[in-house]
Amino acid sequence: QLEIQGKLYLAPLTTCGNLPFRRICKRFGADVTCGEMAVCTNLLQGQSSEWALLKRHHTEDIFGVQLEGAFPDTMTKCAELLNRTIDVDFVDINVGCPIDLVYKKGGGCALMTRSNKFEQIVRGMNSVLDVPLTVKIRTGVQEKVNVAHKIIPRIREWGASMVTLHGRSREQRYTRSADWDYITECARLASPMPLFGNGDILSYEDANRGMQMGVSGIMIARQVPVGALIKPWLFTEIKEQRHWDISSRERFDILKDFTNYGLEHWGSDTQGVEKTRKFLLEWLSFLCRYIPVGLLEHLPQKINERPPYYLGRDYLETLMASQNVDDWIKISELLLGPVPPSFTFLPKHKANSYR
Repeated sequence: QLEIQGKLYLAPLTTCGNLPFRRICKRFGADVTCGEMAVCTNLLQGQSSEWALLKRHHTEDIFGVQLEGAFPDTMTKCAELLNRTIDVDFVDINVGCPIDLVYKKGGGCALMTRSNKFEQIVRGMNSVLDVPLTVKIRTGVQEKVNVAHKIIPRIREWGASMVTLHGRSREQRYTRSADWDYITECARLASPMPLFGNGDILSYEDANRGMQMGVSGIMIARQVPVGALIKPWLFTEIKEQRHWDISSRERFDILKDFTNYGLEHWGSDTQGVEKTRKFLLEWLSFLCRYIPVGLLEHLPQKINERPPYYLGRDYLETLMASQNVDDWIKISELLLGPVPPSFTFLPKHKANSYR
């Protein structure tokens, strides 16, 4: 069994949940980390970029990997391969991904509507793994049609060691608040299997309320405007039970550490520098949404609030608040030197760039 009762779990975050970012979150107090979603067919085909997602840093003392796939045979083969080749504490099945590319192929959230395949995947993977198998799901596919409460007891019967429930449906995305009353109901149905709650943990007060609602632990994800990607020191705030009015210099030092971790991980040659820059810019497309605690009229920010333009208390704070890609590039040049000629950048999550 996975002994993570009451711990803070950094969600597997596509694109930005890379090893250097996870090192930052570990430093701020994340207890459990998980690699980015890896597609099982890509792993079976030996794609080096996909296998790189499974690499663990020695500071990640409780570490898992997350697999996405739609078919029992490939998911089971992949689990068997991972069991022989990598060092992990658990393997997670992604049954929460809402994007069309995954959903239309029958993976991610679609598995919640394909119960026979879902069962075969869980049972098959569990039969070949020597480590606990966990599952991450949503409330359902359609808005106002919750089905997780029906599925969770079955997931327990199929042999999973833990389930994480994101309190929104596929259709909702981030248009509504996470349903923590429903998460509480599902936690009772999951028992004795642990259930971690995920959604709208924006402050230590939110984490406290979540833990009081009967879940085994809290998962911290990319929540906009204040999640792990916007505020990785949220883990520290939760553990120390305080709001941290972190200075722009302290935040810049975090970026400096990320850059150093990136060069260590991806290499310090030209290719490594530009790969580090790419992932730094992806992260900056989220970080710019942070509003310093000392400037807020109320605490905390709400989940659906777009950050307003503001002047920081110094030049660096204003620069880091910019939603202009050119300013993100300027920050990257302060850390990694000039960009190559004709350099352009478009965030993978395009909505993050408001200009």
